This record gives sequence, structure tokens and C-alpha cells, in this order.
Amino acid sequence: MAEIVNLRQARKRKARAEREQSAEANRLKFGRPKAEKAHDRLENERATRVHDSHRREDADDD
Repeated sequence: MAEIVNLRQARKRKARAEREQSAEANRLKFGRPKAEKAHDRLENERATRVHDSHRREDADDD
């Protein structure tokens, strides 16, 4: 005998699977969390400031 399937539940299950697949694609597409991006940006700015502070001044006095 065939298994009885509730079509409403089957549609919901299919929709959930499609949304999860779409969400996974978006996670791959858009990458990292906002906080992680902000942290990396601040770290890069700090490194640039440290690097610039160690530059030698040009002594082109005539």
C-alpha cells in the first residue's frame, strides 16, 4: 500500500529546503559578518598609521 502524504506539509518541507539552499548561496556570495569586516578595516587603518608614523622625513633643504 502507498504511503499517505500530507501535501501541505510536503509543500512546506520543499519551501524550507529551497529557502535554506538560497540562504547558503547568499552566505557564500556575501561572505563575512559586518563585525568581522569592521574589525579588519580598523586593523588595516591602524597598521597604515603605524607604518606612516615610521616614515622618514625628506630633508630636501637647499
